[in-house]
Amino acid sequence: MDITQSEKDWSKTISVAERLIPLIGRLYRDKGVVLSVNGRSLIDCSPIDLVKVHRAARHRDGSPLPVEDTLAILETLSTLDVSPCKVDVAKVKAHFAGSPLSSMRDYLASSVPIGVNNGAAEARTDVVLYGFGRIGRLVARILLGHGGNGRGLRLRAIVVRKGGEGDLIKRASLLRRDSVHGKFAGTITIDEHRNVIFANGTEIQVIYANDPAAVDYTQWGISNALLIDNTGKWRDEAGLSQHLRSTGIAKVLLTAPGKSPLKNIVFGLNESTIDESDRILSAASCTTNAIAPVLKVINDAFGVDYGHVETVHSYTNDQNLIDNFHSGDRRGRSAPLNLVISETGAAQAVAKALPELAGRLTGNAIRVPTPNVSMAILNLTLKHSVSATEVNLALRTAALGSQLSNQIDYIESPEVVSTDFVGSTHAGVVDGLATIAQDNHAVIYVWYDNEYGYSHQVVRVAKEMAGIRLRHIPASGS
Repeated sequence: MDITQSEKDWSKTISVAERLIPLIGRLYRDKGVVLSVNGRSLIDCSPIDLVKVHRAARHRDGSPLPVEDTLAILETLSTLDVSPCKVDVAKVKAHFAGSPLSSMRDYLASSVPIGVNNGAAEARTDVVLYGFGRIGRLVARILLGHGGNGRGLRLRAIVVRKGGEGDLIKRASLLRRDSVHGKFAGTITIDEHRNVIFANGTEIQVIYANDPAAVDYTQWGISNALLIDNTGKWRDEAGLSQHLRSTGIAKVLLTAPGKSPLKNIVFGLNESTIDESDRILSAASCTTNAIAPVLKVINDAFGVDYGHVETVHSYTNDQNLIDNFHSGDRRGRSAPLNLVISETGAAQAVAKALPELAGRLTGNAIRVPTPNVSMAILNLTLKHSVSATEVNLALRTAALGSQLSNQIDYIESPEVVSTDFVGSTHAGVVDGLATIAQDNHAVIYVWYDNEYGYSHQVVRVAKEMAGIRLRHIPASGS
């Protein structure tokens, strides 16, 4: 049977994508260049993943980005003495088209940092994970995935209470295999004698401790470290400051809503409020991270008079598998068998990132029998009459071309369900086909991977706390 033209075209596209992989790898690992297409990372992608990312460019630009164009740009970029930066290939192509420069080499040479000793970009910051549950292990996966070029955040240790015989083996196994997020992308071995997990060449010290103030991290060569507390046991300054009494810890990041006066940071909105003097910060909650960027866009475009947030949230480890005693109302009932009315402070917590919405939001939650991916339903009364088309246009534009493009994603499909959003790196994904608007009322549906998407937001805040800021090419917002 003859090969069809579509098969020939596909074979050629895959061939070019295969040529991209070593270029992407060398630029990332040797020069610290983080590559993307309209905000979608190219790092560690397979050839088919690269093709999919390039096809997705049609949502912003009206047509797919040819992989051949990316190949030409990366081949040119690899000839330059470029310093660490973030390069969005699709935006580079668009900006070059409107540039007075005649060659891509001249454009890139005038845009990227050349031969610059960028201390912030080259620096390495030790990271300690205190607790190794759902968020802790996913943050570990993200950090290990970002660690291939020897720059930025460096995972050095995890701190847990010893769970008995075989603890190290079980911890490593939980990192290696995940029932929701699949297998770890890489290799994992252990050294039981030294209590060390080796993951993709990174040596992770497992420290067994019961007192957060009693660990001397310097005995493992860890100093001036950022500790990420994933336990949620302490949510105020007094409790979390115990970590700072341990030698080797400089700053603490909580992966849960923090109590006042702690700053709750939703990356993309208020990370500019982080001061060098801030030693303890909160990354807020997964729900707050999902809804606050969307509310920012809607409030800026149409004004929000009042809103109610109903969270349809997957069950969590805090609930019981079968009916049993629980100190919280209703949470003692079997999580896999029941819808459970709960509560959320996310609506009120939005005001910590968006003070202009203080007192304008209420919220509630329903826990449902799914292990991951949640939905926030925003029922908003606006200052102006709007149509669903206008609401979606504002959100789609923000997702595809604004400084919130890493926080907000947008989709229009009549077939998507919750499992389709497992692994989303965005804080929230707007379901455009579900949007309802009439007069000055709008209802917006936002999906979010309450584990993986939130973990990416945590890592973004951690980088900001560590002063790791890469220059964007083209400049953000340009």
